[in-house]
Amino acid sequence: MLTADHAAWGYTTSTGLPFTHEEIVDSHFEACAAYYRDALDGVGIRPGWHVLDAGCGSGAFLPRIAELVGAAGRISAVDLAAENVERAAGRLRGRPGAAPLVVRQGSILDLPYADGMFDAVWCANTTQYLDDAELARALAELRRVTSPGGLVAVKDVDGSLSTVRPADPFLITDFFRASAVSPGYARQLLRGRDLYRRLRAAGLTDVTQRTILMEHHAPLTPAALRFYANACARFARQAADEGIPGNWAPFLDPDDPAGPLRDPDGYISEGNVIAIGRVPLVPMDGDDTP
Repeated sequence: MLTADHAAWGYTTSTGLPFTHEEIVDSHFEACAAYYRDALDGVGIRPGWHVLDAGCGSGAFLPRIAELVGAAGRISAVDLAAENVERAAGRLRGRPGAAPLVVRQGSILDLPYADGMFDAVWCANTTQYLDDAELARALAELRRVTSPGGLVAVKDVDGSLSTVRPADPFLITDFFRASAVSPGYARQLLRGRDLYRRLRAAGLTDVTQRTILMEHHAPLTPAALRFYANACARFARQAADEGIPGNWAPFLDPDDPAGPLRDPDGYISEGNVIAIGRVPLVPMDGDDTP
């Protein structure tokens, strides 16, 4: 559900969801590409599989998925924003031997695919936009479109691991604590380490989960500096608007050459969680889902 607080975070696409615009999403992916590739590689996707990228955004994960499934595989992708669908559709264009790719516009709450259509589903940086009821519905959909024995992999943020130096070590923690008092986006960014039990509740088996600490030390790469300076500036403005205590002033200008992230001891981290489950080969008692 799109809550009133979403617009305050900025960087929206046509969906109105925060931090989904290519301006910030693509720089985030570039800054964290090695961590993201490691997460995707750990799913267990095999050559020849048909894989769905559910909530594909601009399609940054699609080239690596194509490498994993090979020319004999197939890739489908779906995203809520029309502009993302257009960009994602071009990700594999001109790549010799790339797996066939079909991108559609749609919601992960009501996926436009038949039951049991995919060998694996990859859903990254998407469930953070859903409230608890929507998350349950989305996981049921991911399970529905995955074949018996197939894999469902969900990767998302764990905001509780975010910190920045040199700064008050509790700056971002206190921001989330204050912002997450009411239901909304901030609270959903703190839900990452609950994914394992959400996948179990969706009827998936053999569920595993791991947390990934993504760290960036000075000098930050241009992509990392671009993303994190803009993200911290957005947090700073929001904290000021909401009257959240903390010394956010040094972060307000993302281009300030004296900003904390450009300090010789600059450091920032964030957490990501990946949970992977398997669709049962046979329905469980009282469960008619394939």
